Amino acid sequence: MNHFLDIHKTDPTDLRSMIDHAKQMKTARNGRPRGTPDDELPLTGHMVALIFEKPSTRTRVSFDVGVRQMGGQTMVLSGNDMQLGHGETIADTARVMSRYVDLIMIRTFDETVLTEMAEYATVPVINGLTDRTHPCQIMADVMTFEEHRGPIAGKKVVWTGDGNNVCASFLHAAGQFGFDLTFTGPEVLDPEQEFVDLARSKGVDIRIERDPFKAVDGADLVVADTWVSMHDAQSARERRHNLLRPYQVNDDLMAHAKSDALFMHCLPAHREEEATSSVMDGPSSVIFDEAENRLHAQKAIMRWCLGV
Repeated sequence: MNHFLDIHKTDPTDLRSMIDHAKQMKTARNGRPRGTPDDELPLTGHMVALIFEKPSTRTRVSFDVGVRQMGGQTMVLSGNDMQLGHGETIADTARVMSRYVDLIMIRTFDETVLTEMAEYATVPVINGLTDRTHPCQIMADVMTFEEHRGPIAGKKVVWTGDGNNVCASFLHAAGQFGFDLTFTGPEVLDPEQEFVDLARSKGVDIRIERDPFKAVDGADLVVADTWVSMHDAQSARERRHNLLRPYQVNDDLMAHAKSDALFMHCLPAHREEEATSSVMDGPSSVIFDEAENRLHAQKAIMRWCLGV
């Protein structure tokens, strides 16, 4: 059973195969309209459940379009459509869903919902996001970097801001793909030590540097993410803004990175907060390539999960 739960739980050879396959599928589309099918239709006859306890734009659209391009069908379910963990246990829901569909993608809050779903499902489960990790995003990010700058192994990535779930998956990816990562942000928002230690155990250089200008020195890639969640209260938003304002990615900060450094943001963004529009729309930015590549990377992940 090929679940895709987290990057560090997937063999590096399989991760590399997925990235390479995603590149091939992107190239094979040759600019055709998004609604047209691929030349190959490996998901013909397959039904994919897309479960969203958390709202989404990119995850929902990219998975839905990807399944359709490969000849499959989707069933999109929200938390309001299901009794997930309320009227029915996660385990029983997993057992029942497995009788109806061939693959489950779930975007949820608590990581234990994902892990329990995978434990009891008899079909593959994909992590579309949890509060701890976001592996599909980072697969798209690695693909995007390599499109523009070649192999990511040995490169320096700098994460600025909040050591959140996307940062966690970047740390997982550092160990699996062999690149170095520096985190710069306030101490209270450091990434989980477990994830830092895991990456270091793989032999890559993981650093924490409070000074953002020192952190980006020699960076090949600078990455930011939103400072606040849609669920944060106004008082919490103000506190986080005060903490994170020194870590905004602006033209001055990017000038301290390598001259050909790229900028990424997984979106949605609060412009002029975590990053300025001059950076997001500037020559170093690849944010919209990054967003598009969610589609291609996830198609490769789904094919790997199903073995097709």
